[in-house]
Amino acid sequence: MNTETTTAASSNTAISIDQLTVSYPGCLALDHVNLTIPSGTVYALLGENGAGKTTLIRALTGFLKPSSGRCQVLGLDPAIDALSIRQRIGYVSDAPALYDWMTVGEIGWFAASFYATGYLERYRELIAGYEVPEYRKIKALSKGQRAKVALALALAHDPQLLILDEPTSGLDPLVRREFLESMLDRVATGRTVLLSSHQIAEVERVADYIAIIHQGSFRVADTLQRLRETVHELTITVEDPLVSLPLLAEPVEVLSDQAEGRQRQLIVQGMDADLLETLRNWNGIKQVTSRPATLDELFAACVRGRGQREVAQLLNRPNHRSSAIA
Repeated sequence: MNTETTTAASSNTAISIDQLTVSYPGCLALDHVNLTIPSGTVYALLGENGAGKTTLIRALTGFLKPSSGRCQVLGLDPAIDALSIRQRIGYVSDAPALYDWMTVGEIGWFAASFYATGYLERYRELIAGYEVPEYRKIKALSKGQRAKVALALALAHDPQLLILDEPTSGLDPLVRREFLESMLDRVATGRTVLLSSHQIAEVERVADYIAIIHQGSFRVADTLQRLRETVHELTITVEDPLVSLPLLAEPVEVLSDQAEGRQRQLIVQGMDADLLETLRNWNGIKQVTSRPATLDELFAACVRGRGQREVAQLLNRPNHRSSAIA
């Protein structure tokens, strides 16, 4: 690929991840993950604690060397250009490391030495907007005020990419709202935000794209709008609890399958009207209802549900018969 093509590709893509794997003794933290994050979007990374979110962020920022695979951030390789990447991004964690003995103004002056001229002025403007007194010691700040200082430090150099790792954890609703508004302000100026969280309600308010990670792998990754259109909850009523349901062939994916008496509830991605009609005409099925799944239901299905593979194993046990429909 020539230089012009590479530049064009990187300008449209903030982050690209290709078969990235991170393993520790006895633990596979990231399992050959792939992801593309377009520029100028809010991309939400949803997952439980320990799912691999922070590991992925550490690899993207060059603090962790992957076991295999590769990634690029703003067209740069974190394994080679970690310092350049950190100068071009902003990062806020759930527990920002700040020097408690400094004042709010002093920590901005200290951070300004690492960036170009104009950083300190922008930092002071942000702090004034957040209504945090510059003279106050960091150790005397509330958790919400500390989070505002961390956000001001991360934004004062006007980064192309803002990475937020559980930034609103433990904050009151008003401070959380200010964080959300700051994300939308960034995207409005063409910047990109990668938001790692397990707060589904706040993610749904701001995200353009959503990826759900579970046990080191992405279960789904798409625009929020497409997920709303393609993921449904099916409620299937059968004549007899022992009736076997058909296995749904690709591109349909069963994300979870739960049974209670004569009813089965499935969270399904990619179901179309023809397949739905086939299900309704299946021998032993009395009724099938379908509705769009909520993001909460999708998240629960990805991290708690039994997927197509596990369902297939169950249905293929003795005394169970199943067929596939396409």
